[in-house]
Amino acid sequence: MRDAMRRFCEREIAPFHAAWEDEGVVPRAIWRRAGELGFLCMTLPSEYGGADADFRASAVFSEELARIGASGPGFALQSDIVAPYILHYGTEEQKRRWLPRLASGEIVSAIAMSEPGTGSDLAAVATRARRVDGGYAIDGAKTFITNGVLADLVIVVATTEPGAGSRGIALFLVERGMPGFAAGRPLKKVGLKAQDTAELVFDGVRVGEDAVLGEIGAGFKMLMSELAQERLSIAVTAVAACETALEQTIAYCTQREAFGKRILDFQNTRFTLATLTAKVTMARVFVDRCIELHCRGELDATTAAIAKLETTELQFGVADECMQLHGGYGYMLEYPIARAWADGRVQRIYGGSNEIMREIIGRSLEGSRR
Repeated sequence: MRDAMRRFCEREIAPFHAAWEDEGVVPRAIWRRAGELGFLCMTLPSEYGGADADFRASAVFSEELARIGASGPGFALQSDIVAPYILHYGTEEQKRRWLPRLASGEIVSAIAMSEPGTGSDLAAVATRARRVDGGYAIDGAKTFITNGVLADLVIVVATTEPGAGSRGIALFLVERGMPGFAAGRPLKKVGLKAQDTAELVFDGVRVGEDAVLGEIGAGFKMLMSELAQERLSIAVTAVAACETALEQTIAYCTQREAFGKRILDFQNTRFTLATLTAKVTMARVFVDRCIELHCRGELDATTAAIAKLETTELQFGVADECMQLHGGYGYMLEYPIARAWADGRVQRIYGGSNEIMREIIGRSLEGSRR
């Protein structure tokens, strides 16, 4: 499986990724190709177009994308976040309508949580879903939405009871082309330039009862139950990015010379790379352990938060140290380490900021003493 995924990444993504970064979006054809090869939504049951695989399959694909620095294709969001929501909480009709098309790459999906005034505090969303004849009318705006430009299907987080906090949250399935639903142009970001990230606007978007995902008022609980996998997915990418940056930097320091000898022959260089290697090795072992736990249904929210916190902090630290060892060339975007540095910074922000991860871990401490 890894060999097949590596061939796909190296032959059909790597040669074109720079052009996609200029365009701010990846072509729909690459989504269909990934689906054709069976690399999307692999953890879904075969009856819905999946491969009956466990999370390890998704992890391998994420690792291979990170190995070539392919930050553009938002495959993990579709496979590891959107599809599981529909599988776990959707009606049979919703599952059969959407899941096979997600697995085939026929459609692209997104989940709309963050708002211009609300980030990690999901209980404070302002997007409103009003009860109307036959369903709901959705009003509001979302921002920083991955796959937002291409998305044919969006899971929208909205409140049906303003002021009710987490008890008023619900999830809705909104389709491209619905009157009142519009996506903006790709947002200009520091990194992840090929990943289509957009603002979404909902102006009286009418949806029927069949667009409700799960139960009204249960949205917050549903979100919390799925966040462990999202954070583990981020950690998988982070540790793979660390390994790639180290590999590239060791190769550079082996070839590059200064003051008549290889950069690798300076003690400072060796010690820096040795320290980073030790830290990345420890992170790899921990993430692999988290994958084991998750495949057995035993990964808890606190452990997932630890994985997300530590690996994303490490990812940016590794990229920064490796950029330094590249010297001036490290600041040039033609070098992969420069793009890895820019792409890695946001990992500490999305999926719940690392400040939130610390809060989750901190709250668990009192219970651990009992």
